[in-house]
Amino acid sequence: MSRDARGVLLRAWLDRLFPRQEIGIEPASADASFRRYFRVTLAGGETRIVMDAPPGREDCRPFLRVARLFRDAGAHVPEVFAEDPEQGFLLLSDLGEATYLDALGADSAPTLYRDANAALIAIQRASRPGVLPEYDRALLARELALFPDWYLARHLGLTLEADQATALTGVFEALIANTLAQPKVFVHRDYHSRNLMAVDGAWPENPGILDFQDAVHGPITYDPVSLYRDAYIVWEEERELDFVIRYWAAARRAGLPVDADFDAFYRDYEWMGAQRQLKVLGIFARLFHRDGKDAYLKDMPRVMAHLRRTSRRYRALAPLARLLDQLDKHEAQTSPTFEPLAKQ
Repeated sequence: MSRDARGVLLRAWLDRLFPRQEIGIEPASADASFRRYFRVTLAGGETRIVMDAPPGREDCRPFLRVARLFRDAGAHVPEVFAEDPEQGFLLLSDLGEATYLDALGADSAPTLYRDANAALIAIQRASRPGVLPEYDRALLARELALFPDWYLARHLGLTLEADQATALTGVFEALIANTLAQPKVFVHRDYHSRNLMAVDGAWPENPGILDFQDAVHGPITYDPVSLYRDAYIVWEEERELDFVIRYWAAARRAGLPVDADFDAFYRDYEWMGAQRQLKVLGIFARLFHRDGKDAYLKDMPRVMAHLRRTSRRYRALAPLARLLDQLDKHEAQTSPTFEPLAKQ
């Protein structure tokens, strides 16, 4: 582990938790935020994960609050063995190293996604207002603003013409209105293949769920579209549709307030996806230009492909489709080739 100032504090904290023990510490993963994770090997060989959330930049209290909510709902989230919110350290159970992104394939997907659906539905069934922050108009608008501010202006160096800006604002308003009209549940907000751990056993052991500290009370389609229109993996549309139908049918059986008309549900799902994809493109651009993290640039074309497909499908989103077509000559990076996982 680096001997930076945070590293020294972390080592001292662990020494107090485990006095007179030789403890191994190595990086476990990085986060898109300022959080870092380390894998700690205890004297007996058992491992733990330490979250390092620097105060002033991150607050680990929301993680603790949401972990309790999701655990009470029956979801498999890390157990908290020790906490020091003032210093920004948590000692957590180790859910392993195999993410859904590592484990997903044409053969494994039905079982893995069945378990992911079961976990998500359990969380959604536990929903109630007034517990988590609302996914309100102001938050939605701030997220959408990331696209013109960071992706268009900063990443592509593009200033919109007045008519383009007006058209984009109109699309944003339509997306926000659709989102606010949807039934509300607990929303993980990053329920995708890098935040789900493939652990031994079936639901409720699988999946292990991570990175839920930004959870809100909001639209019921948000987490399903995060899962099936993942920024890191693409399915043929027929296969994706099958996955979504299975979620929708299970959610109906569980009594969740999904639309009884699947076509209406799928429209909300796609529109919710467009909102998320616009936000994600802005976030990935910000991670590169502000934070010096370039790993997400290769994922932008995948996100853009999702966004183009949806915007071309709906008349109300056609102005966005035209704008995206006009951006081609401004693309600032070479788009890598990616293929959807084959249907079997």
